[in-house]
Amino acid sequence: MFENAVHHYIDVDEGVTIHAVVQGQGAPLLLLHGHPETYLMWHKVAPQLSKRFTIVAADLRGYGDSSKPEGLPDHNNYSKRVMAQDMIAVMKALGFDKFHVMGHDRGARVAYRMALDHPEVVDKLVLLDIVSTHDMYALSDREFSKALFQWYFFTQEAPLPEDMILSSRKQFFRFSLHIARYNSENDTSAEAFPQEVYDEYLRHYNMETIHAICEEYRAGETVDLVLDGQDLAAGRKIQAETLVLWGGKGLVERFFRPLECWAKFGGHFQGHPLPCGHFIPEEAPIPMLEAVEQFL
Repeated sequence: MFENAVHHYIDVDEGVTIHAVVQGQGAPLLLLHGHPETYLMWHKVAPQLSKRFTIVAADLRGYGDSSKPEGLPDHNNYSKRVMAQDMIAVMKALGFDKFHVMGHDRGARVAYRMALDHPEVVDKLVLLDIVSTHDMYALSDREFSKALFQWYFFTQEAPLPEDMILSSRKQFFRFSLHIARYNSENDTSAEAFPQEVYDEYLRHYNMETIHAICEEYRAGETVDLVLDGQDLAAGRKIQAETLVLWGGKGLVERFFRPLECWAKFGGHFQGHPLPCGHFIPEEAPIPMLEAVEQFL
């Protein structure tokens, strides 16, 4: 996987290095993964995308082979604003001042914050299986809280969630990645996550990463939520043309109307559900590629 990719380790901030792989040729396309994965989540779609784009698949701060700094008291160093700045620095170091961005899950939150804060660098934007952090909290209810309890559990004061996760690390990881949680039909985990991929994700799911994940969710409930509210109050919009794709068998479909939610943030949104659950690039790579390539 990623046999032809070149690995880079780029210093983006004091004490913070971001790992990214670069492959292909053409217009630059930044790929940002979600929780609890790494850049490897793009392995099924990278070969096709790299025929038309220079893909840069990065590990977010706190994940994979990127740095995992200790969280600050205000959690700001894991805010999506800071994580977006990481990725802009990566792309600039690679020679790209403007580029397409596609993000899944937590990576999509970094991507839309980048588009709001730095519209000059984002050409086109693809968001996979999310609505805004503002709407995740504003529109949640009892059933949402049961299905996506991590939005509340991870945000508890350290080290409670970290210690509880570490006490059953493998079981909690499997629960986080298990497609049956997201799909209404049969579990297809074996097809979505080949053993070598699963093992690689699990290898990175260590004490430092678990703390970083909790800090990133804590920043979501605090810094990120405030920033979303400020943008909505000020009428700031995402300027980039944006494609929103979500799993037709997943929880975003169940709890939200994604295009209506995103209309608050701009007027250049289009999208539709795909025949899968949450982990779109691994569950439904072919329909995802068709939609993304047509859009870009």
